[in-house]
Amino acid sequence: MDLETEEISIQQQFEEVIASEDKLRIKEFLNDQNISDVADLIYENEDFDSQIISHLSLHRAASVFKILELSTQKRIVKNLPAFNTAELLNELPPDDRTAFLSLLPSNAVRELVKTLNPEERRVTLALLGYPEGSVGRLMTPDYIYVYEHDTVEDVLNTIRKYAKNSETIDVIYVINDKGELLDDIRIKDFIMASADKRVDELMDGRVITLHAEDDQEVANEAFKMNNRVALPVVSRSNKLLGIVTIDDVLWVANEEFSEDMQKMGGTEALDEPYLDTPFIKLMKKRAGWLIVLFFGELLTATALAYFNDEISKATVLVMFMPLIASSGGNSGSQASTLIIQAMAVGEVSLADWWRVMRREIFSGLTLGGILGLIGFIRICLWHILMSHGILQDLYGIHWLLVAISVGVSLVGVVLWGTITGSMLPLILKRLGADPAVSSAPFVATLVDVTGLIIYFSVAYLFLKGILL
Repeated sequence: MDLETEEISIQQQFEEVIASEDKLRIKEFLNDQNISDVADLIYENEDFDSQIISHLSLHRAASVFKILELSTQKRIVKNLPAFNTAELLNELPPDDRTAFLSLLPSNAVRELVKTLNPEERRVTLALLGYPEGSVGRLMTPDYIYVYEHDTVEDVLNTIRKYAKNSETIDVIYVINDKGELLDDIRIKDFIMASADKRVDELMDGRVITLHAEDDQEVANEAFKMNNRVALPVVSRSNKLLGIVTIDDVLWVANEEFSEDMQKMGGTEALDEPYLDTPFIKLMKKRAGWLIVLFFGELLTATALAYFNDEISKATVLVMFMPLIASSGGNSGSQASTLIIQAMAVGEVSLADWWRVMRREIFSGLTLGGILGLIGFIRICLWHILMSHGILQDLYGIHWLLVAISVGVSLVGVVLWGTITGSMLPLILKRLGADPAVSSAPFVATLVDVTGLIIYFSVAYLFLKGILL
């Protein structure tokens, strides 16, 4: 049975058990399914989403809820009875609960926090107190810690006692009596050690930590550079506050990627899935950038007005304006996209700016030379065909100077586009802004204006006293 057939079968079985209205049968069916399959059932049967959650065991309901899209989560919480909502939120891991609440309006957060039991409320408010986008919002207090003077037998007893409520037991954290983090030790090291061995005999001090105020991208980089399923989060005084697990970081990385893609497309990042974003909100997200880009393009009209006399004298130059503008914009967009992506995955840092510029200078000259040569040959070929009466004369008797002007302009414009596109993300990063803001449309608009200035300046240099 292929995957598609299996999905259809699960859907058909679900329709049958729902039609039976047998609560016990519905509960057994849903609890027998994989978490991902239950999530698919919720997406395919929106009218039954809250019923599906309420029929699941509490632990599985929380596991399903945390992988759903925000719009679906909000709809379920809205439709669930208050008691079930309270149970669900209390069962959610603190980091997942905080991630959900942080995306809701403040008045909704206040009401939902009231439904939490005192301990979960304290933890949630503490996590929400960290800055948005910080590691503190990702961490969970559900971890296992031991003391340096404990024996391996003590550690194993602690694991048996608290493992059920821990986010992960792959790594055990060692603290002192002040609560300061000393080390993290993999559970396999305890399993392989003798029962009477002390924890401090297993410590090597090579612990990698995150700070609660760090940006979430720091956590992403730390996980990429180290083979860990979880990393400890400490305060500035090295007090152990919680841990961040790899699943949360992967989720953040996916969100960051989606946000960067939207910004690179020339729009503000959406807080909700596209189809669930209200029309007015979607227009606000898109209109702002379009207005900025529109005003940028108005500078093109200003540049053309400055060269109005040259255009009136040599109208042949107008034919190549779209070619020049698009070549510069395309090269700039290419460079911008490559550098933003390289910065996002840690391949390029601010310290590499000169290596990037040097590389893009050579790239710009090479690519510009290729396009310039193609443009020059095209004009020459057209003239040859025109001289044989095959094509209409477009470039006049000074066709060679026009060809040289276009070829040299393409080299200059493409070179400028690659330098601008590669340097702008680094400059924005240096200023503390998001490099993704230097999106392809933004770079293209900027290079359009400057590209025309380069074009007419080069044309004036070669055609002065002849056509100009």
